[in-house]
Amino acid sequence: MNPRLVFLREKTSKLTSSPGVYIMKNAKGDIIYIGKAKNLKKRVTSYFRENPDHTPKVSAMVSNVYDYDFIVTDSEYEALILECSLIKQHKPKYNILLKDDKGYHYIRVSDDEYPRITDEKNTSAGGKYIGTYTSSTVAREAVNEANRVFMLPTCRKIFPRDFGKERPCLNYHIKNCMGVCTGKITREDYVKTVNDAVEFIKSGSASSIERMEKEMLTASENLDFEKAAVLRDRIKAIKKSAEKQKILDSGVNNADVIGIAESYDGVYISVLIYRNERLFDKIFYELEKSDGDILSDFVYQFYHGRNDIPKVIIADHIPQDIELINEFLEKQAGRKVKFHHAQKGKLYELLRLAKNNSAEYIALKNSRTGKEVIALEQLGKVLGLEKPPKYIEAYDISNLSSESMIAGMVVFEDGRPLKKAYKHFTIKEQQYQNDYGSMHEVLKRRLMHIVNQDGDEYFNKTPDLILLDGGTGHVHAVEPVLKELNLDIALFGMVKDNKHRTRAIATGGKEIQINNLQSAFNLVTRIQDEVHRYSVSFMHKQHKKKTYSSELLTVKGIGEKKLAKILLKYKTKDVLMSVTPEELAETAGVNLNTAQELWNIIHDI
Repeated sequence: MNPRLVFLREKTSKLTSSPGVYIMKNAKGDIIYIGKAKNLKKRVTSYFRENPDHTPKVSAMVSNVYDYDFIVTDSEYEALILECSLIKQHKPKYNILLKDDKGYHYIRVSDDEYPRITDEKNTSAGGKYIGTYTSSTVAREAVNEANRVFMLPTCRKIFPRDFGKERPCLNYHIKNCMGVCTGKITREDYVKTVNDAVEFIKSGSASSIERMEKEMLTASENLDFEKAAVLRDRIKAIKKSAEKQKILDSGVNNADVIGIAESYDGVYISVLIYRNERLFDKIFYELEKSDGDILSDFVYQFYHGRNDIPKVIIADHIPQDIELINEFLEKQAGRKVKFHHAQKGKLYELLRLAKNNSAEYIALKNSRTGKEVIALEQLGKVLGLEKPPKYIEAYDISNLSSESMIAGMVVFEDGRPLKKAYKHFTIKEQQYQNDYGSMHEVLKRRLMHIVNQDGDEYFNKTPDLILLDGGTGHVHAVEPVLKELNLDIALFGMVKDNKHRTRAIATGGKEIQINNLQSAFNLVTRIQDEVHRYSVSFMHKQHKKKTYSSELLTVKGIGEKKLAKILLKYKTKDVLMSVTPEELAETAGVNLNTAQELWNIIHDI
């Protein structure tokens, strides 16, 4: 606990209720956090109140606050602008810091007599540069497409020095190069083609096609059919490329697409920047988790001070303080900026692409697949969890009437089965078939290991989520156990349809449909199928073992105690079948005739 809390609370009690910015400092006087507030007193008081419900990061920040300053503003908007400026100036430790890949890339047009177009990491060489790009992939892809569409040379030959020295390479023969090395392309025509390629990179496919179609028509009217044919092939190449990938023809003229994916350790954001109907750039950011709306916090920091504000911003929801954000963006851009919540169509596909990029970044960092990341994020959000569930336990009851009543427990960690953590339970307290009573018994026995910390490393671990194979009745049966043991664990049921397929998620009083969330639905289906498979296989194994034992007890002179001696010494059926009648007689303490009869039944079953 912060020993300065009494002082901080007393100071805050006298604070103004005006809008403004507050500046938290540590004992050394270093700025550790900067925030804005519509009501300074109300906001700052929330940090220092008794029994606060803070996130771990905010709690750590509050524990280090020695004092704070504040700056009063005339409006919440002025506070927002001041906050953004101060954060960029001081970079406080506990603010959300945008951490991108810190790499910059450029497209270079060399100043050679026959210029080349290449992607570069710096501007140290001569020539003209297009950029800056933060994504090497986008810069490289744009260069590759331009060189391919306009059939520009990518070899190491130097022109005009190497004219006619060698036969044209394979690229010329497969029509990936115009064959400058033959010496038949004039410098004027070549430079014109390079300029067209640069215009294609800058303005995108739609405008390039429109311009080329006009040039092709003019060439045809002038009976210059060779030039018209070249233009026709270029148009065809651009259209083919546009069909294959969204980066060349997105259908979006001027927009930023913000894709957010959450993980246990942070938030990852991809911004796809579309200009002139093509992907101009792609930027990755890693954020610390914080209170409030992630999208709102990101928009303020990302767009503050930027000159290139898009006409449309596409995201998976409308930010909480959209009115303030609109004012912030429109004043900075000098025009209206539309925030669009994409739910279907082409814009939704672009949003999905952005989210997948963020998910793949998490997957790369945590050695998982993008689909697993998306599935856990979707599941966490639809269930209202604070973060994606990293460690999931699932339970299923399986029985044959009132015989062989068992339960299976499977574990999924990071979206994958953790088979070494699987457990099975034999129902002890229920004399007759009772799924609700069995589930209550099993969960209480399992959760007691968490309370007492007396099991193995997996039994001692608290799951982020418990799933029960069943509906609201199963959830109601287990909820009292969690309350009794004072455990705060998310609990839900997995509901099946009449064809034994996953249909929904059950809470204490309703069902949550998840079939519209494909990744989460697939994950829950996998979990439900796996726990059912595991529990049924163990139930059949137990039933088979009971049946086998019952057959052996039919031998006169063999009771449960004598059979127990035999099964304790010869633990598997294969071992038991290799034993001689004499060994059975000695182990069970019976005569040879009884042992021989027992031996016969063992080999007949």
